[in-house]
Amino acid sequence: MAAIDSIYNYYLTTYGANRTSTRYDAHKKSELRNIYNSMVKLNKDAPLYKLKNTREVAKFAIDIKEGAQNIRNVVASISGSEDIMTSLQKKSAISSHSDIVDARYIGDDAEDEKASDFQVEVRSLAKPQINIGNFLRSSQQSLPPDSYAFDLTTSTSSYEFQFSVNEGDSNYMVQNRLANLISNANIGLTASVIEDSAGRSALRIESLSTGRHSGQEYLFRFGAAGSANSGEALEILGIDQISQEAENSSFLLNGNPYSSYSNTFSINNVFELELKGISPEDTPATVGFKANAQAVMENIQNLADAYNSVLNIANRNSASRYLSSKLQHQIGGVAMYYREELEEIGLELDENNRLAIQEDTLADTIEAPDASERLSILNDFKRSLDSKASIAVLNPLDYVNKVVVVYKNPGRNFVAPYASSIYSGMMLDRYC
Repeated sequence: MAAIDSIYNYYLTTYGANRTSTRYDAHKKSELRNIYNSMVKLNKDAPLYKLKNTREVAKFAIDIKEGAQNIRNVVASISGSEDIMTSLQKKSAISSHSDIVDARYIGDDAEDEKASDFQVEVRSLAKPQINIGNFLRSSQQSLPPDSYAFDLTTSTSSYEFQFSVNEGDSNYMVQNRLANLISNANIGLTASVIEDSAGRSALRIESLSTGRHSGQEYLFRFGAAGSANSGEALEILGIDQISQEAENSSFLLNGNPYSSYSNTFSINNVFELELKGISPEDTPATVGFKANAQAVMENIQNLADAYNSVLNIANRNSASRYLSSKLQHQIGGVAMYYREELEEIGLELDENNRLAIQEDTLADTIEAPDASERLSILNDFKRSLDSKASIAVLNPLDYVNKVVVVYKNPGRNFVAPYASSIYSGMMLDRYC
């Protein structure tokens, strides 16, 4: 179960934190049923196979699934009309002080006609919990050679970490070993070793999440596990000391006080706000809608960014022998097919098939009298991209190198519904 916990924590810390769901992430029962039936049908005739290095593969599958779903969401947000200019003229948010409050429109154009500008004044940002241990002489050895263990408790889970100290291990070596152990566990914490001017070092541990619920004392806590020597080690290291408590953000919305656990949150499911800094006194940021031309440019940029993000996932993992290049070919091939037409409107491909927007060319295209006709290629591009993304969402493991154990007998096999969880990329253990 530890491996599964690690994958879920990877998902939550990478994609769950500071993320607000949009209406494109919600589905009717019939839509969910269709998705499930598609997964079961896909699994029915799929061969049985083994995966190597399942933890790396699981993270890759989650990345593909999230990236492909993001493409589908962006495509859905600029669909609904054959006139591409009408589709692209979706509302887009703007903030008068984007360095203090950044804004993104996540609502429904048809339902938000009456949405008006509003003001946000940031009083304080949400903060993570930070523990800083005792500063010890880096070159000395404060922990006797032995085996140690400590418990780590978060708001949702408990973990036990074990480590050994060998003869001659310096404090810096031990602290660095523990920092890697905590960070690599993917449980929502990052750890590092910091040093002071006196040549001493200490462990610094920070939560990825911010804010606390009412009555919640901590986001994480360390405790000794088992033997007395572990308690002494914890006292020497001092990593149970909270240097900064987690805090909620505080802000004024049209003059009324509010708070949030995170620096990213939604307002009436219309705007997603990200607090980035403290507002100067009596200088609120005004959040509203961009002009049509700006909105068109931004929506095209969002489509390019969603496409590029999936290619980045493929390129980032291209050196791994466990992962195939199929994702690069399928997603990148869509843009290659429409390359000439895309470059004519201001979307150029680099050497890695990523889309780069030439702002002057695209601006001229948007302002041209025949803008709808010239941009119509985006209808074909987004439809083809959505088709490839739909396949990736259903079966992210199709892009992984795997060892086939046995092929099923075509037409004479039965549905195995419980195996469908494998294709979701969310239920991988080291034993599957």
